[in-house]
Amino acid sequence: MRKKLGNACDAADLAHDTYVRVMGTGTVPPVDESRRFLTHVAKGLVIDLYRRRRIEAAYLEAIAQLPALAAPSEETRALAIEALVEIDTLLHQLPAKVRAALLMRRLDGMSYRDIGVRLGVSVSSVEKYIAAGLLACCQAVHGDAR
Repeated sequence: MRKKLGNACDAADLAHDTYVRVMGTGTVPPVDESRRFLTHVAKGLVIDLYRRRRIEAAYLEAIAQLPALAAPSEETRALAIEALVEIDTLLHQLPAKVRAALLMRRLDGMSYRDIGVRLGVSVSSVEKYIAAGLLACCQAVHGDAR
């Protein structure tokens, strides 16, 4: 992992996180598959780390454009980055067409018809995709009780 991440500290943190994740699952893989299982868990954590760094860099770049007086405090920055990572995680758990439809509607302001053309699906499918995406977001914010 040290070679993949570029430094020993990140590799040690990731090894620890891998151990915690494996212990938290409560499952023990067969001995002949344990290395593959650990590698699979570690690769997932590396992807999460890279995704978080990409989000953090984009956020920091965006706030660097703000005047000094308008820049958020360190605490606000940390909270914003954490929220962005949670949103990114939620979006990546959605099926690809649901995620794409939701982002095209909410971020790009596209019409259902235009989204349908872009995705190659009917307007009815777009409506279902967006409803599913919004439901997932609502459940993430308010819990599954809704």
